[in-house]
Amino acid sequence: MGYRWSYIVDSGRHQWLLKRNCALRPWQLAAWFFTVVFAALAIAVVCAAGGAWFVIPFAIVEAVAVAAAFVAYARHAADYERIEATNGRLVVESGSGSRIDRFEHGSRAVRVEYDGNAREPIRLVAGGVTIAIGRYVPDDRKAMLVQQLRGALGAGQWARSGG
Repeated sequence: MGYRWSYIVDSGRHQWLLKRNCALRPWQLAAWFFTVVFAALAIAVVCAAGGAWFVIPFAIVEAVAVAAAFVAYARHAADYERIEATNGRLVVESGSGSRIDRFEHGSRAVRVEYDGNAREPIRLVAGGVTIAIGRYVPDDRKAMLVQQLRGALGAGQWARSGG
C-alpha cells in the first residue's frame, strides 16, 4: 500500500499529515462497481435465458457483497493522522471512517517511544496516556518520523529513546 506523507515546518510550527495513497478516485470506484455488477448480472441473465435461472440469486448476492466491499473501502479511503507541534502544544488528530480522535497535551510533557522495530507503532506518552501513531508511515521511514518528532518537541528532554 502506498502512503502520502507531508512534513511542514513554518515559523516554529511543525505539522505532519500522514494518509493512505488511495488508488481510485470516487468516480473511478463507482465506475468499477457498476462495471463488475453489470457484468455479473449480464452473465446471470444469459444463463437464465438458457434455463439456468437459479444463477440470478447468486448474481444478486455477489452484487451485494461487492457493494459492501466497496463501501468498506470508500469509508476508510480518507483515513489520516495529523500531528501538529506548536507553541508548547502537541495535537494529534486521527480520522478513521467517520470517527475522529483528538489528543492534545503540552509538548514538553510528551515522550516519544519507539523500539526500532519497523512493524511496531510509534507511541506518544503523556500524563499516563499512551497513543499509537504511524499507521500510515512506511516501515522504513518510521525512524525518520521519530527523529523529526523528537526534534520538534525538544530533543534534549528525552529520558528514554526506546531503542
